[in-house]
Amino acid sequence: MATPGAARIDVERVLEQEREPVPPGRAEQVAGALPAGVFFTQAEPAGAGPGREPDARWELTSAWRHKGRFASGTAAVHLAAGHRALVQPMIFADGFGHGPSDLAGLWNRLDAPYPPHGDRLLSRLLAQGIDVVLLGFAARHTHIQANAGVAARCVHRAISERLGAAPLIVGGLGAGGLVTRYALAEMERRREDHQTMTYLSYDCPHNGAWIPLILQQLAYFAEQLAPAAPGRPGQADLIRSPAAQQLLWGWVGDGRYSGPVATASPLRLEFIGDLRAAGWFPARPRKLGVSNGAADGTGRNVPPDALAFEWSALDGLAGAIVRTQPDFGTNRRLGGMRAVPIWASTSYTSDVAPFDGAPGGTLASYGMVADAFGAQIAGRFRSACFVPSVSAVALQYDPVDWTVDLYTDITALSPEQSELDDYQCDSDNSEHGTVTGTLADWILTHLSK
Repeated sequence: MATPGAARIDVERVLEQEREPVPPGRAEQVAGALPAGVFFTQAEPAGAGPGREPDARWELTSAWRHKGRFASGTAAVHLAAGHRALVQPMIFADGFGHGPSDLAGLWNRLDAPYPPHGDRLLSRLLAQGIDVVLLGFAARHTHIQANAGVAARCVHRAISERLGAAPLIVGGLGAGGLVTRYALAEMERRREDHQTMTYLSYDCPHNGAWIPLILQQLAYFAEQLAPAAPGRPGQADLIRSPAAQQLLWGWVGDGRYSGPVATASPLRLEFIGDLRAAGWFPARPRKLGVSNGAADGTGRNVPPDALAFEWSALDGLAGAIVRTQPDFGTNRRLGGMRAVPIWASTSYTSDVAPFDGAPGGTLASYGMVADAFGAQIAGRFRSACFVPSVSAVALQYDPVDWTVDLYTDITALSPEQSELDDYQCDSDNSEHGTVTGTLADWILTHLSK
C-alpha cells in the first residue's frame, strides 16, 4: 500500500547538450532513427469492415462551455428491430484516444463476435428492443468536462426524439464512461431531468488508469528529438492531452520531469474536484459497471522490475532501456534513454505500485512502443494493466493517493465497498474494451431487468 503523496519519479541527467557540441548532422541522424506518429493510439483491426450503417446521424454541440469553449461530436443512431424511431434509447460513448471518434470502428469493436457461439453484443441489444446511440467526439483527447457537455446534448436530443416515455440507458466505454458519468451528475446538479434509469460503464477508469511512466517519457524523448511536421501531431500529443492528464493516475509532463506523479497535473486534481462538486456519481440512475479485469486478485504474468525491451540505433549512440514498473521501494531504476551527445538520462521511481501486472483491462502499451522503435520484445511483456479492476468497479478509495491493494480479491468484498450498485468482472484479464461472453451476457441480463 502506498504512502499518501509519496509516489514520485526522478530523472538523473547524464549528459547536458550545452556542455558538449553536437557533431554536424547528428541531430538529423537521431531524428531519422526515431519513430513518428502519436504513441498509444490503437489501429482498427484489419478486416473489421465498415461497420453498420446508422439509421440517423446527429451533429452535436456541447450543452455548456468549458474553459470558454464548446466541444462537439456526432452520434450514430441504430434503431432496434421493428422501430422507426427511438423507443428505448441507449447512449454509449466512445473512449480515450487521439482526434475524432471513428463510430464505424466503435461499432465493429463493440459488435465483434465473441466465444463460444459468435454472438454480438450490439446486435443482441437491437434484437432485444434497445436502440443503440453511439456517441463520438470531435476531440476524444480534450477535457472530460467539455465532452460531457456533448453527452448532455445527446441526452437532450434522445429525449426530444423518443417515442413514448421509456427511460434512457446512458454510459460508455473506458473514458466514455467517465464522460457520461460526469454529464449525468452535472445535469442533476443543474436540476435538469436526464430521464435516465440506468448508467452503464464498460472498463471505465473510475479512479484512474495507468500507462507506464517510462513509456510516457519515451514519447517525449522521441518528440523532442524528432519533432512532427508543422500542423501534425507529435509522438507525445496523446500523453500531453487534457484527457490523459485527467485519466492517468501517474503522469509526467516531459521526459526530464522529476517530482510527484499522482499530482503532477493540475487538470487531474481539477477534474476530481469538479466531479465531487457535481455529486461524484449521478444519484438517480441505477449504476452498473463491468471490468475487463479479473475479480479474484489474479494479475498478469508481468513481473515488476524486469527488462521489457532494449532499443539501440546508430551503433549504440541512440538507445533506450525499458523496465517494468518496480514494486514500490525508493529510487528504483526504471530505465533510461540516450542520444549521444544530445540526451542521456536514467529514471527512478519511489513508492509507485507495480501496476503493470495488476488485475485489469490490458493495453499493449509496451508492445506498441517497442514496435514503433523496431525493438524485440517477449510476448509476456507486450501488454500491461491499463484499467485496474479496483478502478473499473469503482471501489471506494482516494483517487489521488490510491491507498488500495491493486491485487484485492474483489469477490471477498461486500457490495457496499463499490460506488456502483452492481458490477461484473471478466473471468480473466482481457484487453481493454474487448467484449467477452462473461461481460456481454451480464449486461444483457441486467439491462432487461
